[in-house]
Amino acid sequence: MIPVHPSTAASARPRRGARSAAAPLRAGEHVVVVGYGPVAARFVEDAADLVAEGALRITVVGAEAEPAYNRVLVGEHAVGRTARDAMALSDPSALAAAGVEVLLGTTVVRLDRARRVLSLRDGAGAERELAWDRLVLATGARPNLPVLRGLNPDPAAYSHLPAGVTALRDLADAAAVRAVVARRGRVVVLGGGVLGLEAALAAAEAGCPVHVVHHGPWPMTRSLDAAGGALLERALAGAGVEVVSSAQAREVLLDDAGAFTGLALEDGRTLPGELLLLSVGVRARTELAEGAGLRTARGVLVDHELQADVEQRVFALGDCAEVLCRDPSCTVCPGRAGAGPSGLIGPGWRQAEWLAARFRAELRAVAGGGTAVVEPLVQGPEPAVRLKARAVELACAGTVSGEPWQAGPDGGSVVQWADGGAGSYLKLVLRADRTLAGYVALGLPRAAAEVGLLHERGTPVPADPGMLLRLDGVDAPAPAAPGPEATVCSCAGVSAARIVRAVDDGADSLDAVRRTTRAATGCGGCTDRVRRLVEEHAARVPA
Repeated sequence: MIPVHPSTAASARPRRGARSAAAPLRAGEHVVVVGYGPVAARFVEDAADLVAEGALRITVVGAEAEPAYNRVLVGEHAVGRTARDAMALSDPSALAAAGVEVLLGTTVVRLDRARRVLSLRDGAGAERELAWDRLVLATGARPNLPVLRGLNPDPAAYSHLPAGVTALRDLADAAAVRAVVARRGRVVVLGGGVLGLEAALAAAEAGCPVHVVHHGPWPMTRSLDAAGGALLERALAGAGVEVVSSAQAREVLLDDAGAFTGLALEDGRTLPGELLLLSVGVRARTELAEGAGLRTARGVLVDHELQADVEQRVFALGDCAEVLCRDPSCTVCPGRAGAGPSGLIGPGWRQAEWLAARFRAELRAVAGGGTAVVEPLVQGPEPAVRLKARAVELACAGTVSGEPWQAGPDGGSVVQWADGGAGSYLKLVLRADRTLAGYVALGLPRAAAEVGLLHERGTPVPADPGMLLRLDGVDAPAPAAPGPEATVCSCAGVSAARIVRAVDDGADSLDAVRRTTRAATGCGGCTDRVRRLVEEHAARVPA
C-alpha cells in the first residue's frame, strides 16, 4: 500500500457549510490525469488510497519516459549538487500495487469532451483512445523561446534546439549542462530572473566563466527596486557572475556543425560560450484545453474549486491553471482578478491536496447518502521570491517601490537600510498598521527569515525595525530553534512540530523525514533548516 500523508493544507479539510459540488464523484469512476510533474504526482499520491479501496480508477499520462521528479531541482542536478534519486517524487511500484495505472512516454494528441475520450500516442507512434469520467489537467508550462537569429521560435521546436542551447527544463537538459560544467566551459545565461541567476551562480561556483544578459536596467527587475538591483548586481559580480544589463540579444552564433559558440548583442558585442541557458520565462501549456473549447487566458481558466467546465468534469491545477472566479456572490475570492500560474511548487501542491480531498469527501458522502462539503481553497499570501544560492542570500515579496521620504501604501511608510561594502540591504514597505506590503532582504539571512514570517502571517513590524538588522550582527545571539508551530518548509506546509514528531517516530535522517513529512521535497530552500532540526532533535532522542 502506498503511504498516504494527511494533507498539510488547511483548505483541504471538510467543513460544514462550504459550497458543495453539483456533480459529485461516484464510486468506480475513471479519473485520468494528464501530465506527470510534481503537482500531478502529489494529487495521485493523495488519492492513491481511494484506488486501493476500489473507490476510483486513476490513470496518469506522462509525456516523459521518466516517472515524476522534482523539476525545481533540475538546475541543482545539472551542476552535481543533487543526486537523481533525491529528485524522485513517486514510487512506480507502490503506485502499481495500489492499482494506479501510469502511462509513461505517452502524449495526449486530442481531448474530446463530448465523448469523454483522449487520443493518445506512445513513443513508438502507436495511437489509441482512453475514456475518462473526470479529467485533471496538470500539463504545466513550457519555456518561452526568444525570437533570435539562429533559433526556431516555434514552441514545438524546443526539443530541436541547437546543440549547446537549453532552457534547463528536464533531465536531458541537465545532462547536456553537466557535460559543459564538468569541463568548466563558458556559460551565457539569457534572462536575469531568479531562475536564470540561480543557474548562473551554480555554474560560477562550479568554476565556469558566466555572463548573464538581461534586458532590464538591473537583474530581477520585476521583483527589486533600483537600489536592491544594483547591490544584487554587485553581489553577483563578487560571486563570479558578470551581468550585462540593459542589453538586447540579436543572434545565436553557431559553428559549422550547428553548435552554439556565442551570443551576439544589438550593440555589436559578442559573448563567446559553449552553453546558452534560455531563462526568459515560461508559458502555461493550454493547447490541449484550447483544442477542446475550454476557456484559456494566461492559463486554463478555472474557478476557485479548480473546475474548468460547467459540467464539473474537467479540472486544472498547477502551472497550467489560472484561477478566475466569475461568481459575484463568491465569499472566497470577491473582486479578484485572475490569479495566473505562480510558477512555484507550493501553491500547486496545495491545489493537488485540495482536489484529492474534495474527491474523497464526495465519495464518502455518496456512500453515506449525504452531501459533500469541503472548505474552500483560498489563495494564501503572495509567496516570496527567494534566490537559492550559496554565494548570495536574497528574499523579496510584494510591493517594493517607493522611497523613505514618500508615503507607503494606505498612509504607511518605507524603511530602507544599505551597506554597500558588506553587500547587505533591507527595505520594508509598510502599511499604516505596520504590516508589510512588501520587502527586500539581501545579504541578511536571519533578517530575511524573520521578515518573511512577518509578511506571511500579516504580523506588524516592530516599532524599531533596527531590531531586525541586529539579527545578522556580529554580536547577535545564536539563532533560536523554531517554535513548534513555525513553518519550516513553505512548499509542503510542514511545521517544526511535524518534523520533531517524525524524528520521535524513528525518522532519524533527512531522507527519512522527507519521506515521512514531505519537508524539503519542494524548492530545496529549507533543506539546511530541516537537516539542522533533525540532527538537533535526533541527538536528544533516547536510543
